[in-house]
Amino acid sequence: MTRRTLLSLGSALAALGVARPLAAEETFEVTKTEAEWRAILTPAQYAVLREEDTERAGSSPLNDEHRKGTFFCAGCDLALYSSDAKYDSGTGWPSFFEPLPNAIATKADWGLLGKRTEVHCRRCGGHLGHVFNDGPEPTGKRYCMNGLALVFRPA
Repeated sequence: MTRRTLLSLGSALAALGVARPLAAEETFEVTKTEAEWRAILTPAQYAVLREEDTERAGSSPLNDEHRKGTFFCAGCDLALYSSDAKYDSGTGWPSFFEPLPNAIATKADWGLLGKRTEVHCRRCGGHLGHVFNDGPEPTGKRYCMNGLALVFRPA
């Protein structure tokens, strides 16, 4: 489901009193026009990072990435997650128990199943995935990320 579809659905549900209105848009250090984003991202990356789409579970080669290294934002190249925080959550998406310092931001994401917490790159605002409270120690968090939103670089 695309961000546009979700926003339309959210507006309709808000009109019925089912959903809360969206918060004011954030501002980010890295900003580009839609055409500039489309020029640097693949269509699938654009759908995930800029329209808050979700890739199909099990489709990312990053699920099987086990080397030491760092996962960067595919939109602005900000370092987001260390391979030391990656684990196999069994969900079909690359998962981490904590981000790197000052790498991500979150916001409430209201959908058909209720409230979730959306994770985005704090520098460009690119949608990365969601965070849940069912991860391993030491944080108890599961940052369930779209592989299309990430670029891995081995150490």
